[in-house]
Amino acid sequence: MIVADTGAIIALVDRDDRHHAEIAELFERDPTAWVIPWAILPEVDHLIVKYLGDAVATSFMNDLAHGAFTVEWGEDRDLQRAAELRAQYAALELGLVDSVVAATAERLRASAIATLDLRVFGTLSLLGRPKLYPRDL
Repeated sequence: MIVADTGAIIALVDRDDRHHAEIAELFERDPTAWVIPWAILPEVDHLIVKYLGDAVATSFMNDLAHGAFTVEWGEDRDLQRAAELRAQYAALELGLVDSVVAATAERLRASAIATLDLRVFGTLSLLGRPKLYPRDL
């Protein structure tokens, strides 16, 4: 299982993104392995609308609605763990999105997190030690 961060999803849908090819190749290997935490959805939508336009946003929403991605709606303990991670890594100034992605990856025992944010995810020491894709490919 691969838990996706915002940057990986943006790279996946933006053909002009410099990481698009490697993220798309990773996704195409096994799309069913990818899980999108609920917390990234508003951020992804905002960035898509702002930088890629309404047509791409509509396409992404339709993909979500028709099951092209598995959305993980979370559990209460995800927010509790996210708060713990935020406190533990206070110097990183973890926001809700990154801390929920990390907590979700831990709970689901993900083998990897798809992320381009190595400043944050490269610093975290998470249970199960998920790899960071594409860095660890």
